Amino acid sequence: MRSFEEIETLAEEKKGGPDNLKKLLSEHNQPKSEDELEQIGDDRWLSMFTKCVFQAGFSWKVIDQKWPGFEEAFEGFDVARLAFLPDEAYEALMKDTRIVRNGAKIKSVQHNAIFLKDLASEHGSASRFFAQYPPSDQVGLMETIKKRGSRLGGSTGQIALRFMGKESFILTGDVVNALIRESVIENDRMSKKNLNAAQVAFNEWKATSGRSMNEISRILAFSVG
Repeated sequence: MRSFEEIETLAEEKKGGPDNLKKLLSEHNQPKSEDELEQIGDDRWLSMFTKCVFQAGFSWKVIDQKWPGFEEAFEGFDVARLAFLPDEAYEALMKDTRIVRNGAKIKSVQHNAIFLKDLASEHGSASRFFAQYPPSDQVGLMETIKKRGSRLGGSTGQIALRFMGKESFILTGDVVNALIRESVIENDRMSKKNLNAAQVAFNEWKATSGRSMNEISRILAFSVG
């Protein structure tokens, strides 16, 4: 595994120099602070989880266009209300033209509302749980939302964390290829061994480069293509 300085140089060469790389990195928001994350309402976490679940395998543009309808149909994603909403109410949403009528994904809203309600009971708020979870164990956080949430495994959960402002990496195809190139992982299977190895590498690169997980993730991707 080469130093991150060398990887960053490779990304600069791919993207036309240091200034261009800096510009590309500046086009994306930096992670929110722990305090900023704690101030986010739990309803916004449920909203983002839902949006990312519905976008998975579907047109992001269509979901973006219909999103105001989703907010209306799911009543602002009030966690407590949706956690206790009867099954019949979710079944009725299968006829609601304001949203994309996918039964399994609609049902995931109920499961994720319960998940967030439980986190709030355990930690004071779900936002506090996410805010205080250390980026140095993102793999552990990914495992938690995969096991306790619904349809939040793989890139869906990673993207949701990033969009909410949580410092995080996303294991896109280019990032995975960079990790393979650096001999961090042997293949593209997201096994526990590979995920843990990726976490160790990200932690080391963060410590030596002073960059956030977000930036490291993007620079790795840029160093591939």
